[in-house]
Amino acid sequence: MPTTNRQLLLQARPAGLLAPGDLQLTESPLPELQQGQALARVKFLSIDPTMRVWMADRDNYLPKIPLGNVMRGFGLAEIAESKNPDFKKGDKVIGLVGLQEYVIITGNESRSFQKVPAIPFISDSAFLGVLGITGLTAYFGMTEIAKPEKGETLVVSAAAGATGSIAGQIGKIHGCRVVGIAGTDDKCKWLTEDLGFDAATNYKHPDWKEKLAAATPQGIDIDFENVGGEIMHAVLDRMNLHGRVVLCGLISGYTSENPALENFATIIVKRLRVQGFLVIDFSARFMDAATQLGKWKMFGKIKDRETMLEGLEKVPEAINMLFAGANTGKLIVKVA
Repeated sequence: MPTTNRQLLLQARPAGLLAPGDLQLTESPLPELQQGQALARVKFLSIDPTMRVWMADRDNYLPKIPLGNVMRGFGLAEIAESKNPDFKKGDKVIGLVGLQEYVIITGNESRSFQKVPAIPFISDSAFLGVLGITGLTAYFGMTEIAKPEKGETLVVSAAAGATGSIAGQIGKIHGCRVVGIAGTDDKCKWLTEDLGFDAATNYKHPDWKEKLAAATPQGIDIDFENVGGEIMHAVLDRMNLHGRVVLCGLISGYTSENPALENFATIIVKRLRVQGFLVIDFSARFMDAATQLGKWKMFGKIKDRETMLEGLEKVPEAINMLFAGANTGKLIVKVA
């Protein structure tokens, strides 16, 4: 059994992007494993925009993280030693492992960690992406809130990200015209040439709003919103009467504490249905959804991509990458 654990502690609440020292890498002794506990070695960490929200000095859908504590994070780990009958050595689990190399799972926490099956040709890291929280977020946001119908126009912001890229492909499966908004020409090319989006526009080009209008000649029926701010406003301006806005995220405001959720007049005039959601609302149906996503992936109806960094010390850099648009697809840090 290992005797030490490297961990990232939240030492300061960031103002804007993470600065050196906001997350401090420390080493601490691992306590002796007690009856009812299991020790798991963290293999992969999921890097998600909500991590920046968790660092703020306010409670959200989860309590704020006290300064000096291990930073919260979702990941995949492998059981290294167990005194808990629910787990055996070699089991792989996903859950809130924290930003550390090892996590001790107590009996009370066992239900918070889900075992993942070994599926041929499916990598472990896929259970953090297309078959994990981001894929499930796209699935439930599209099928339960957007409820797409054949022939409708769907626009996805942050479309080359982990959730947006899956949401757009689900829209195509349901027969929608799908338009993505991304931050580089290469990302737009990936969306149209590899993922099958009908069009994609680079919001960093000065004429991107005109290109969005040209790509949505019949207006927009569904906005799968990940960004907020100016991008969301441009999409709302083109929404059709009785359109649906799926509020998945507002990443443009996470580092400025200003989600820029204005323009309610448009929502009233166009009678839009706007609904926010958290994927945990659908936890009882995760297995069924993951099964459907797995089938789509195996039959080539959904494709995914990962951007992977290696080493626990790379986590702060990886989190900042999210807000610089420096990743394509799912952003992951390989720990072990």
